[in-house]
Amino acid sequence: MLTDPKLKSQVDALWDKLWTGGLSNPLDAIEQFSYLLFMKRLDEEEDRREKRAKMVGAGSSRPDAGLSRPTTGRRDAAPTYTPRLKKDLRWRYWTQLKADDALKHVKDKVFPALKDLGGKDSSFEQYMQNAEFKLNKPALLIEACNLIDQMEISQQNQDVQGDLFEYLLSHLNTAGRNGQFRTPRHIIRMMVRMVKPKPRERIGDMAGGTAGFLVESYQYILESHTSPKILTRDAEGIAHNLIGDKLTADENKFLQTNALTGYDNDSGMTMLRIGSMNLMLHGITSPRFFYMDTLSKAYAETKKYDVALMNPPFKGKVDASDIGEGLPSNTTKSELLFVHLILRVLDSGGRCAVIVPDGVLFGSSRAHVELRRKIIQENRLDGVVSMPSGVFKPYAGVSTAVLLFTRGATTERIWFYDMEHDGFSLDDKRQPTDANDIPDVLQCWENRSDAGFNAQREERLRELKQMAEPLKQERLRLEKEINRLTFEHAIANGDRDASNPSTPLRSAQDALTTMQQQLDTLHDEIAPLQAEINQLTRQFWVSKEQVAANKYDLSASRYRQIEQDEEFYEEPQVTLERLKQLGAVAERELEEIASQL
Repeated sequence: MLTDPKLKSQVDALWDKLWTGGLSNPLDAIEQFSYLLFMKRLDEEEDRREKRAKMVGAGSSRPDAGLSRPTTGRRDAAPTYTPRLKKDLRWRYWTQLKADDALKHVKDKVFPALKDLGGKDSSFEQYMQNAEFKLNKPALLIEACNLIDQMEISQQNQDVQGDLFEYLLSHLNTAGRNGQFRTPRHIIRMMVRMVKPKPRERIGDMAGGTAGFLVESYQYILESHTSPKILTRDAEGIAHNLIGDKLTADENKFLQTNALTGYDNDSGMTMLRIGSMNLMLHGITSPRFFYMDTLSKAYAETKKYDVALMNPPFKGKVDASDIGEGLPSNTTKSELLFVHLILRVLDSGGRCAVIVPDGVLFGSSRAHVELRRKIIQENRLDGVVSMPSGVFKPYAGVSTAVLLFTRGATTERIWFYDMEHDGFSLDDKRQPTDANDIPDVLQCWENRSDAGFNAQREERLRELKQMAEPLKQERLRLEKEINRLTFEHAIANGDRDASNPSTPLRSAQDALTTMQQQLDTLHDEIAPLQAEINQLTRQFWVSKEQVAANKYDLSASRYRQIEQDEEFYEEPQVTLERLKQLGAVAERELEEIASQL
């Protein structure tokens, strides 16, 4: 999700340059932009690899850090740094050439060399073989490079390439057309931290997009296996210097070669190239991100993964005649079929976090109910995180949830969290805000089975309610008094003394003003208490039997217990008496008007 207005304007400027420079096909412009960005970030990644190599030091060799052992015969000899890119292939070299020379150098040397970076059998090598560098104007190349330099990509604390790609797609009204829109980075991070992938686990995404879930999984594993003294964190809490020094050589080899697998059905290959580049830029030297319609008969994997992390397309319908083996034949809705697919490809004990539209939680069709029954009765539904409807804006306003389940285990009770804020405004602008439930989601999930943690929250909830109760009672009293004074003010206005009209009015108005100020102060005192009460009630448990009795409905709103504050309502007898008094005042005023006619 690209929120920086400066970065957006720079991307727009580059888009205009490419468009006016002859790339009239918008997808060509996006692809060429991606290649340039990849070249820039490879240069920056080379610097990071060298820095990581120095951090690792003697006694450890991490393949992803670009290290090799000197042939001195000493086992404790310090590893040396081996550059991946030759000097003349780096961005900082060829962007300093004259425009004509730079274009020729990129076409003849740099771009051809990029195609071989992924290694044999990698998805990057496979999908880059037919790629073309289509910028043919020297001045355009240099202008585009200057604009990319101005973007300061390395300083962005996010998966920039995927975010920029999504933003460019939004210009085409393509993002979200088939429910295929990019998952916000902070939501991906939350899901990965809830699943906690491990070094030797096989992690899959069968609807990969730009490979965001795979990238975040890789970074999580590195972060959790990097010495704390090496890690640094930025203002957003994102960890840096992820060298994975605690990984064994075998764990690191598996992580590089077999741990991460993704698929996407982008027949144009642009998404596949972006995803493969994204993985390479984050340290996967030989990415596995392939073309495949995973809902079709052509995809036959079963029990292949230990972890599945996905945000599959929501609104798509598939060809009923080509639905893969083992998937239900009574629906063509992609959001249902993908969840069935996850159950098929997870190995026994495998874990999943998948985003689904709310309709999956409460849909009443046989296909909807059967899917939920299967998850709960034949597997273990661990948790449901209901997310606010604005999470995917501006591309879609649909309400969504994260389902977390384990293949083949037994459901006893289900953990729910009714998220109301994700750290950004829930409108199309999606600006950062202080309201953010995600830290609490993660804390509650981590401690969901800790009786002490939950008892502490219950005790705090009781304390808050006790603190708020007298304030709420005082609020009711003030609202009653304000209601009475408002009526008396109206009566006084009707019965005012013509010789001294202002006295009763001023007295009533002063009293009303004082009480309204007291009520406002009271609201300010109640608000933080109520906010914490709401926070503490967003986590709750529901038994399997209760869910089954409701046709396996998984809507958080169905089960969350929310105590409604008592509202002030005047007694009917008092209201009737006041109506009589108002009627009498109105009658006298009518008589006065009639006497003057």
